[in-house]
Amino acid sequence: MFETINNLLVSIDDFVWGIPLIVIILATGIFLTIRLKGLQISKLPLAFKYMLSNESDGEEGEISSFAALCTALSATIGTGNIVGVATAIVAGGPGALFWMWIAAIVGTATKYAEGLLAIKYRTIAEDGHVVGGPFYYIENGMGKNWKWLGKLFAFFGLCVGLMGIGTFTQINGITSAVNNFFDPGNAHTVSLLGRDYSWSVVIAGIILTAIVAFVIIGGIKRISNVAQVVVPFMAAAYILAAIIILVLNFRAIPGAIVEVVQGAFGLRAAAGGAMGAMIVAMQKGIARGIFSNEAGLGSAPIAAAAAQSNEPVKQGLISMLGTVIDTVIICTMTGLSIVITGTWDMGLEGVAVTTKAFQIGLPFPAEISSFILMACLVFFAFTTILGWDYYSERCLDYLTHNNQKAVKIYRWIYIACVFIGPYMTVSAVWTIADIFNGLMALPNLIALLALNGVIVAETKAYFDKIKK
Repeated sequence: MFETINNLLVSIDDFVWGIPLIVIILATGIFLTIRLKGLQISKLPLAFKYMLSNESDGEEGEISSFAALCTALSATIGTGNIVGVATAIVAGGPGALFWMWIAAIVGTATKYAEGLLAIKYRTIAEDGHVVGGPFYYIENGMGKNWKWLGKLFAFFGLCVGLMGIGTFTQINGITSAVNNFFDPGNAHTVSLLGRDYSWSVVIAGIILTAIVAFVIIGGIKRISNVAQVVVPFMAAAYILAAIIILVLNFRAIPGAIVEVVQGAFGLRAAAGGAMGAMIVAMQKGIARGIFSNEAGLGSAPIAAAAAQSNEPVKQGLISMLGTVIDTVIICTMTGLSIVITGTWDMGLEGVAVTTKAFQIGLPFPAEISSFILMACLVFFAFTTILGWDYYSERCLDYLTHNNQKAVKIYRWIYIACVFIGPYMTVSAVWTIADIFNGLMALPNLIALLALNGVIVAETKAYFDKIKK
């Protein structure tokens, strides 16, 4: 039964994340990069300046631009940075990391466009709270005749939050990490639903569910307040640990990069298998890259729309840093640590791959290295659960015409999904997440391409104004 379901999910995933979608995502990023004249590179220093100054325009909005970025990062910096990178490299080889870089470079332009449109086309609801995102720039930018496309995006977004990125994958990653640290041999188990689970999984699941419930019931302001504290701290801690690994193994970095590039183009495959190896590396790398940084997915603009700013370009620049921080910095460090230590080729799966890399690469006893990774993963995944609750609530908001009763009921359903997440199988969880990711991206990519003229015009007008 389980095997049949898994096989069906894999078939759907292969179809959704086939070559056509990969080409569309990359083509959109490349097209926007050309139209914006490489803005994601030339204006990167200005973007960091805006992020660090965190100046509020004193306009409409619920949270600061920095809080909006942290909320977006809380949803993107998660298991994708630790488990997702490992899964991609195990399945597609070291070359998958190269394609994650490509997806990130062109995806930064995509993320800029999303942030810009989020502010330009956002709406103030009757009760005063700010709502925005792809469904609003589809409806308000493309016209009322395209409202069905906005509803399609909102539906897929709801599914991603409830059954994909937001719940199952994150809590599954957390409890797996806790189990690997506290009870790796599953010596203390309890029988649930016909299967044996470690008590560490059950207890961690209950505790995390309770904390999640406390935070998300407080809404966007409580979520952003938690994100502003946890996101910078957890990112800094993880980056520091990864830097230690890379510094101690600096002589191996050039060789690892060569291995990544060769793997990306199938140069290490046996004769005749180069193209197949390249396609697998590309598919896994781009799929996990999008899963990690969500560029083109349309999730980040939902948070960006709540920023206290009426300047679309400025918010677009701040928003694009999410992809830089998430993939260019954090995923790269994870990937290089895995390639340098060789743990991707040891027959391990999921979080165990990165855990082994930390145990080999860090100059600490294995228990301490495992604890560091476990703590980082717990914080990463916890904030992703919070961020995606907000995203999916806004999707429901749009579908139900701001029915707050439906939103409150949904919060409890979301909490219930977090509660049952630890008992889902790893392969099925990631496959479901991949499927909804791809389906969610399509309406958003259509909107970005349709509104590319608006994006370019807004950008030109803003920088012309600065020059004057």
